[in-house]
Amino acid sequence: MTVEARDARLRRGRGALGFSFFVQGVAFAVLVTRIPAIQDRYGISDGLLPAFLAAVPILAGVSSVATEHLVKRIAPSAVLRWAQPVVLLALLGVGAGERMWHVVLALGVFGLAVGALDASMNMLGVSLQRAYGRSIMLGFHASYSLGGILGASAAWVGAHWHLSLFAGYLPAVAVLLPLAFVGSRAYVDAVDGGSRGAEQEKGLGAGRGRLLLPLCLVMACAYIGDSTVANWSAKYLQDVLGSSEQLATVPYNVYMVTTLIGRAVGDLGVRRFGAVAVVRAGSVVAAGGFAVVASAPGAWVGMLGFTLLGVGLCVIVPQTFAAAGRLFPGASDTAVARLNIFNYVGFLIGSPLVGAIGDVWSYRAAMLVPMALVLVTLVSTRSFGAEGARYRVRHERRAGDRVVDVGRGGNEV
Repeated sequence: MTVEARDARLRRGRGALGFSFFVQGVAFAVLVTRIPAIQDRYGISDGLLPAFLAAVPILAGVSSVATEHLVKRIAPSAVLRWAQPVVLLALLGVGAGERMWHVVLALGVFGLAVGALDASMNMLGVSLQRAYGRSIMLGFHASYSLGGILGASAAWVGAHWHLSLFAGYLPAVAVLLPLAFVGSRAYVDAVDGGSRGAEQEKGLGAGRGRLLLPLCLVMACAYIGDSTVANWSAKYLQDVLGSSEQLATVPYNVYMVTTLIGRAVGDLGVRRFGAVAVVRAGSVVAAGGFAVVASAPGAWVGMLGFTLLGVGLCVIVPQTFAAAGRLFPGASDTAVARLNIFNYVGFLIGSPLVGAIGDVWSYRAAMLVPMALVLVTLVSTRSFGAEGARYRVRHERRAGDRVVDVGRGGNEV
């Protein structure tokens, strides 16, 4: 394959994978933002709802483990090609059912498919970043954030027009499913000699797997912070800071927008300053955001805190996946699959932890817990590898002591 053909293939693969992240952002957002409607449709009690909400990430974690072993036999692109349509069809199933077992089955399929989808998407992102030789991982997650914003907006429209769940989900599935399937033909698996099978297992064997533990901790802490914003920002603003019901809906939207912006420009920061500096800065900003929220005298200062959280937290998760790929270049798929489990661990821990502390003590004090956990990232930044963040491939050249990303022929791919 010529250099030009290889670069064209990488560009198509990058675009297709970015769209896959976008589709997943839409699907997840339209599901979680209509949880009250799902509860009403199927008569799910308040006591039973937490079990439903916990089942999805638990099944996703199980599926991520299974995907680790599956990709030793088939390519991650094949897993993603079939997992994404299943996620979308399961979403439609949630809206189409009538009885309790219908939604149990649909959410179960959704959870299992999401675990395989999240793992395989990030596997492809890590291998593509390595092929590019520069940071592009944040851009994929920016696509996810954009999809989440549009999905939440579509869910709001459905609720405003009093559409049924099926009628609200159908347009998104009808448009995105064929586009995602067609785009999946352009997915690119490892092009740098990435290994399958025994090599993947060997790369994390012989005690080397312990090197992944700091990144697992970072991933869990980041998602504890994210789930705190998602589940408690509205209640905190209204009940603790005395905002109106309408204003209480704003912080999460602001958080999503700042997450999108931060991820859209974050790759430039990584290329210029390195992954370690960007992750450290993000951790400090996120901790500062929680501190502002915890000490806010009123709603608008609290809003500022949630805005800072979006800016800070947005860089941590994509760079954690990228760091795992750099630590285990011969076993990046295995590393990503294992790391992805802690996405769901953080999600499961975060909301109940803050709620329990808030009930027993105070919600202001509860906000200090994710603040402290986010700061744990600062003691784990060595795992992000200052030198390993730059791949020394043909997209880079030396300029004195500095590495400059120039792309092919002096231009970015």
